[in-house]
Amino acid sequence: MRLILLGPPGAGKGTQSARLEQKYGIPQLSTGDMLRAAVKAGTPVGLQAKAVMDAGGLVSDEIVLGIIAARIEEPDAHNGFILDGFPRTVAQAKGLEAMLREKHKELDAVIELVVDEAALLARIENRALETVAAGGAVRADDNPEAFHKRLVAYREQTAPVSEYFRGVGELHDVDGMAAVDEVSAAIDKVLAGLAH
Repeated sequence: MRLILLGPPGAGKGTQSARLEQKYGIPQLSTGDMLRAAVKAGTPVGLQAKAVMDAGGLVSDEIVLGIIAARIEEPDAHNGFILDGFPRTVAQAKGLEAMLREKHKELDAVIELVVDEAALLARIENRALETVAAGGAVRADDNPEAFHKRLVAYREQTAPVSEYFRGVGELHDVDGMAAVDEVSAAIDKVLAGLAH
């Protein structure tokens, strides 16, 4: 089962990825974690990434795809994987599909957790208010202004990825505003439909 989970920050991708990992016994692949692991391990592509990061640059799509290509060859990913947070651009989506084709693999599904951005923002604002009222400090990513910037960046950069996958017939929409168990059930229904 090779899956991509799409959706803006706060849509619940991490929660659903963890459930899918347990259910299908496949790893959730975070490009950030994979980059750090490749750098730490000193792999050829990790050394390339380290040089770019040390110079203060952004790691290229080619390097990220190289890291993903190596990671999906590891034993725990033989039955599939979940990508969450990648691809972020249409170029990355096309690069991912080309890399998978070279390996004679393909995606089983791209699932987008569709959410109401205004409701998400209200949820973050309420969480921040509750945290302050309880005498706690608001985490940087729970700051409504920072969250709003992340939503705008997502809409501008990553939302076109949804349209790309919709165009090639691989996108499945799931209501990300439903209760966690309902979202999981809707994802299970999409995946069960693929088996037929």
